[in-house]
Amino acid sequence: MDLFKMLGQFKDLQGKMQQMQEEMAQRTFTAMAGGGAVTVDVDGKLQLRRVRLDPSVVNPGDVAGLEDLILVATTEAQRKAAGAMQLELQKLTGGLNLPFPLPF
Repeated sequence: MDLFKMLGQFKDLQGKMQQMQEEMAQRTFTAMAGGGAVTVDVDGKLQLRRVRLDPSVVNPGDVAGLEDLILVATTEAQRKAAGAMQLELQKLTGGLNLPFPLPF
């Protein structure tokens, strides 16, 4: 394979990766904790977008418990988003193990 052809393929892959990142940024990943008492949404960039609380878990005497539920739900939603990004990347690269880290 000549160098110019390889560079062209890399440029095509780069464009496809950017498009995939833009599409992923539009997706929402939701997770719950405490049996649905806390629900969070994150986007494909792993940014927290929304937190919903069941009023029954809002107890001024147990703020730490509520904080834990929010943390668990947020971590799970971010894990889902990262997993989806990894899956899309594998589709894009055909499962290639690239010798360099990608910027996301």
